Amino acid sequence: MTGTLAEIWLTPEAAAPMQRVTDAQLVAGAGLLGDRYANGGGTWAHYPILEKQLTLIDADDVAALGRETGADLAPGATRRNLVTTGLALPELVGGWFAVGEALLFGMKRCPPCTHLERLTGVRLVKAMAHRGGINAAVYVSAAIREGDAVWPVSDDEAAGRGVPTGADRPVPRMV
Repeated sequence: MTGTLAEIWLTPEAAAPMQRVTDAQLVAGAGLLGDRYANGGGTWAHYPILEKQLTLIDADDVAALGRETGADLAPGATRRNLVTTGLALPELVGGWFAVGEALLFGMKRCPPCTHLERLTGVRLVKAMAHRGGINAAVYVSAAIREGDAVWPVSDDEAAGRGVPTGADRPVPRMV
């Protein structure tokens, strides 16, 4: 299963409008360069570092949210950083995956929150309950750009790229 990075979104500070960019830098241990969480801020900055570095959502899920809520919802309105097509994001939780040359680990599903409803003015919590995307941690830095491939990576391939495996492998949180 291989997908595509359709859009990249970031904002330098909590609650500020998201901005779409066509390319960006993923930084190991931090997230998306220039984004609120990589800058040490963000509404959920108190969460464990591995769970807040980066968020991903599927473009089809965003479209379904718009249809269900009747809102004209741009993918950036979901406050997720990367919008993908062509793969089931929840299946990446608990495993390694690549976005372009960057290597990430799927940490958990990314459930919606009432903060998102306050920012958008759209009732999204129920609609996003099973379509909120995922949180991921960045382990290998790389430049990314819209159109890059997104695909699962085996533990052996990940180990070959120098990330922790075996007993040192990250532990996802199932929510």
